[in-house]
Amino acid sequence: MEIRNKTQEKVTVVADKKIDITNSQKLKEELLDLIQQGYTEITIDFNRVESVDSSGLGKLLLIHKRLKEKNGALKIINLNNEYVKKMFSMIHLNKVLDIEGIE
Repeated sequence: MEIRNKTQEKVTVVADKKIDITNSQKLKEELLDLIQQGYTEITIDFNRVESVDSSGLGKLLLIHKRLKEKNGALKIINLNNEYVKKMFSMIHLNKVLDIEGIE
């Protein structure tokens, strides 16, 4: 995960190539740390992401919940991988999360 574009309450992070059981816990800890630091709007850039498994999805939903508790928001941008896009649509994740490019 790479952190970009920090402002007072907003931060953009670039996710790794895959979000799965091997790295989703680390992603969760890093995002929770950003919330602890006071960021209430986190944007995750999915430009590099080629796969996400159920553990990764669970961590994204947890971060979404924590941000909502602080009146914040989680947004996913640059979702370019067709497989990941179809998976998010199939499980209706776009109904829960703000995902740019999926309706």
